[in-house]
Amino acid sequence: MTKYQFFCIPDSDRKHYTYLDMASDSFIKEKAALLQQGFEVEDDAIYADTPKEAVEKFNSNFIYAVDEYGKADTGYSVAIFFQSIYKMIFGKKVS
Repeated sequence: MTKYQFFCIPDSDRKHYTYLDMASDSFIKEKAALLQQGFEVEDDAIYADTPKEAVEKFNSNFIYAVDEYGKADTGYSVAIFFQSIYKMIFGKKVS
């Protein structure tokens, strides 16, 4: 399976997005270019056999469902709490 990273324009409600194959030799350069253009990393990486499957998972908000399931675990909630504190202090998006 290929690992895809999705990027969205902030406040676009996931409608303005693009993605990159994380195994690509140019991934780091392309990611930097997208970040400079105002895109932000959206969710965790998505594993899929094809780009079409990755987009379908992204559009289904698959990561959101998994995230909500994880929030039921106390350890996960504590980790998210500390991540939020880090963001507030340093003003950076953690991904």
